[in-house]
Amino acid sequence: MQRFSHLLAFSHSMVKGWPPVVSRPIPGKWVVLIVRLVLLTAFLFAQRGHAQPKLETGGQTPMPAMWIDKDTGHKLRRLTTIDGNNESFYFHNNPFVRELAGEGDKMVFYHADASGRQLYTVNLKTGQAEPLTKSLMQKGGEIVAPKRREVFYQSRDSVFATHIDTKKTRLVFVFPADMKATISTLNADETMLAGSRSGEEAREILRKYPEKKDFFPRIFEAKVPHSLFTINTQTGKLTTIHEEKTWLGHVQFSPTEPDLLMFCHEGPWHLVDRIWTINVKTGAVKLRHKRTVEGEIAGHEFFSRDGKTIWFDLQKPRSVTFYLAGMDLNTGQEKQYEMTRNEWSIHFNISPDQTLFAGDGGDPGQVAKATDGTWIYLFRPEGDRFRAERLVNMKHHNYKLEPNVHFSPDGKWVIFRANFEGESQVYAVEIARTNS
Repeated sequence: MQRFSHLLAFSHSMVKGWPPVVSRPIPGKWVVLIVRLVLLTAFLFAQRGHAQPKLETGGQTPMPAMWIDKDTGHKLRRLTTIDGNNESFYFHNNPFVRELAGEGDKMVFYHADASGRQLYTVNLKTGQAEPLTKSLMQKGGEIVAPKRREVFYQSRDSVFATHIDTKKTRLVFVFPADMKATISTLNADETMLAGSRSGEEAREILRKYPEKKDFFPRIFEAKVPHSLFTINTQTGKLTTIHEEKTWLGHVQFSPTEPDLLMFCHEGPWHLVDRIWTINVKTGAVKLRHKRTVEGEIAGHEFFSRDGKTIWFDLQKPRSVTFYLAGMDLNTGQEKQYEMTRNEWSIHFNISPDQTLFAGDGGDPGQVAKATDGTWIYLFRPEGDRFRAERLVNMKHHNYKLEPNVHFSPDGKWVIFRANFEGESQVYAVEIARTNS
């Protein structure tokens, strides 16, 4: 405000001294020019971050629409402004569609209030939010088709697709009455959905033991039959591609190879060789990471943007030494970036240009048992280690809601969800530090 006051004083002095003969009326064109100059200068100051207050993130409720984290110097924006709970997607599910003609990229998210749970989009340039769905049926699934500009989701036994721009909805598939299954992912050419099906015994365990700490070991030990399947997005043809008497999950298609599907053997991570792929045409199954020491864990796997690498959280052994590891799908060789206990994150992600990584940190109750890990992180690879930069202080966030970081399509922001204002909302933190 002080700078803006100085600008007003300056403009006033200009009006008094220019044109030189002050007894004459000031031409309207000069007034317009001066006002425009003042407003433009004030806008430029605001864009540089001078108008944003430095605040403790989550230290007050509500937070402003934009502020600078006082502990990190990075600017934050709240992306969701609708009353209720708003949540961005799980870390490896792409939520973005690119702009068509300069109008701004869009991000799909879930909005929930007393009337139900709906899919929305928010324009990352303008902040405008629009509903995609209106039906009161329960919805699940986080699958965006960026080429088709559709979002796929499931309501009970039916799979739908809604166009992000026209809002037109089509029925894609209806599961048979005897098949309880969920869709999870879409392949690179957007012709196939994939998902997993569990046996009734696993679903009964979930009903009896809803807490993860209770159902996780029980489903693993039960060795219930599971299967993987695909659904053609145009014809609706369902094909079962793989079956095992073990818990299958974390199903993800490669972003570049339409026939390559990744899945995992779920269960206590120190007891499973978790990361696998299958060729959906040939049925060829391959283990992608073999544990090397007792107590080693690997998980929360995701593909690189070019589809050449599978990245995953690696601990050798669990809760002792921490890495983000990348397995080259062509050579089988692994690259490992070490980090400290406090820098370990529940989930990681990779930037569009594949030069940076981000992590969502963790509280002392997570596997790393970090004493100072409640941060959104940016990671820069240096040799065989990460150089970490703290982007957001998350000490007021309850980590029962996992933040699940995403890079914005332009690579300039890290997007995450948080509850430090009470309800869950979606935020973006700018990677470039604000100079103020």
